[in-house]
Amino acid sequence: MIEQINNLFEEIKNLTASNAEELEALRLKYLSKKGIINTLMAQFREVPAEQKREVGVRLNELKNAIQEQFNALKENLAGKEEELCDIDLTRTSYPTRLGTRHPLSIVKNEIVDIFARLGFSIADGVEVEDDWHVFSSMNFAEDHPARDMQDTFFVEAHPDIILRTHTSSVQSHVMETSKPPIRIIAPGRVYRNEAISYRAHCFFHQLEGLYIDKNVSFTDLKQVLLLFAQEMFGTGTKIRLRPSYFPFTEPSAEMDISCNICGGKGCPFCKGTGWVEILGCGMVDPNVLELCGIDSKEYTGYAFGMGIERITNLKYQVKDLRLFSENDVRFLKLFESAN
Repeated sequence: MIEQINNLFEEIKNLTASNAEELEALRLKYLSKKGIINTLMAQFREVPAEQKREVGVRLNELKNAIQEQFNALKENLAGKEEELCDIDLTRTSYPTRLGTRHPLSIVKNEIVDIFARLGFSIADGVEVEDDWHVFSSMNFAEDHPARDMQDTFFVEAHPDIILRTHTSSVQSHVMETSKPPIRIIAPGRVYRNEAISYRAHCFFHQLEGLYIDKNVSFTDLKQVLLLFAQEMFGTGTKIRLRPSYFPFTEPSAEMDISCNICGGKGCPFCKGTGWVEILGCGMVDPNVLELCGIDSKEYTGYAFGMGIERITNLKYQVKDLRLFSENDVRFLKLFESAN
């Protein structure tokens, strides 16, 4: 029996278990009621009296050694299972591809950064608005076409509640709650009741700016927009302002930049003119200031607004507006280097 016990000592040194099933098999083999240790204990009765002391001591040592080895394997296996619990088994296999920012987010952040360096702060507002802040406070006439259901989304149960058609509603909130000087930009999503095509969508993104203080002039507006255009499209970019009309500004203008593709020489993108329209602007109409609680005799201001999709089109030559909202991964991957 001593020889058998010695052989078992050598055997248990090499015991391993890679999972709970293998560990349980070892327990059954060595430590269960029908296991090797209990079998040896039963055979111990037949050992000659003169060998009982030696065999008994070695048998107890063997039992303790097997128990210690079993406990060590159990702890090691528990540690591995704990490590496995930290792994998210729902994750995709490695290597995991990194995501990219949406092109509209890239361009919006770039525009915001430019105006932030010019002293403008960001203002935010809700997308579901009331008629006053979207239209009335912005000097829209009661019969203005924008108030028709063909141009604006109305909430059926509440005729005065609409989806904002421009982020000018943020400007009216700021003017009502703040005292000049005011210098803000308001980026956000807006909605128009338009048929979806490669040129138009029922929702898109705008960024509007507002500056109100004493002695603000149209020259100030022109200089800020020139700096923006050159920061956004290159130092050689030129601008021109064409007279226009908006209910909330007087005088009003639309701003063109020299085509950033042909450099103003004329190409299909700019339809041979060398110029591309990018935004509308003007001096804040005195009626708007008064409606929002600002003394138009003491303060003047300018405002401007641009479509972020429009700027993105100019910067990256995206031909179809629908690509911005379809989440086509192939399209989004094109902007990995722009992040």
